[in-house]
Amino acid sequence: MKPLPLGVRVAAGLAVTALEQARKLPQQLAGLPLTVVSEAMQLSMRVQQHVTELAIKGDDVLSGLRPAEEEPEWATFDEDETSVTTSQETPADDPWEEEERALAEVPEFLPAYDELSIAQLRARLRNLSLEHLEELLRYEQDHAARPEFIGMLNRRIATVRTQ
Repeated sequence: MKPLPLGVRVAAGLAVTALEQARKLPQQLAGLPLTVVSEAMQLSMRVQQHVTELAIKGDDVLSGLRPAEEEPEWATFDEDETSVTTSQETPADDPWEEEERALAEVPEFLPAYDELSIAQLRARLRNLSLEHLEELLRYEQDHAARPEFIGMLNRRIATVRTQ
C-alpha cells in the first residue's frame, strides 16, 4: 500500500489533536481564570525587574557625572541638636608658637584624619574621649578650619560633657 501524501497525514493529525483538546476544554476552562491571573502577575513582576535593572544602570552612569553630597540636607544627628563653641584658642602673641602648631602632626589616635569625610569622622566620634575630641577641634581650627567639621566637633564635645 502506498502511503498517503504528507499534507493529508498532517491534516488528519491536526484533526485528532483538535478533537483531544476539545474533550479537555471543560477541565481547562475551570482553571483558566487562575492561569490568566498567574501569568499576568509573572509578566508584571518581570517588567518591574527590568525597570529596576535599568534604573540601577542609570544610577551607576549618572553617579559619575555629579558629585555625591557629603551630608544630605535632611539628615539630622544627635550632635546637631546643640551648638557650643569652646574657647580653646590661644592668643596669637607668639608667632613661633603659632608656627609650631601649624606644623604639628595629625593626632596620633586618628592618623588619617585629614582624609576623612564628615560622615566618616562622625562614625568615629562616639569612640573618642573628651581629650581626643578637644585635640581634634584644636587641630581642625589650626589647619583646615572647615566650619562643618568644627561645628560637629563642638556639638560632640558638648554632648560628651553633659553625659
